Amino acid sequence: MTIFDTTTNNQASAQTDSASFQSNPTLREHVAISMQQYLKQMQGQPLNDVYDLVLTQVEEPLLRAIMEHTRNNQTKAAKVLGLNRGTLRKKLKRYNLL
Repeated sequence: MTIFDTTTNNQASAQTDSASFQSNPTLREHVAISMQQYLKQMQGQPLNDVYDLVLTQVEEPLLRAIMEHTRNNQTKAAKVLGLNRGTLRKKLKRYNLL
């Protein structure tokens, strides 16, 4: 399991590597694996603003993928993302995707 799981099963919590996940990991499992790897790489160094770091690392590829999926239709992309179109445009501009 991962650092993000709420499972209290001792056997399950003992399995912390990516091999413990199903063959087609969910998005949640990918994030958990990535966070475990990141924290290992930090080797005890002080951590700051991890929440913002994760959001900025995830947001741009998310926007790119959705824009590609919707063939750059901002109205459809905003609906898929559950965002207001103006908010989507602001985010697209932030990442130079407009």
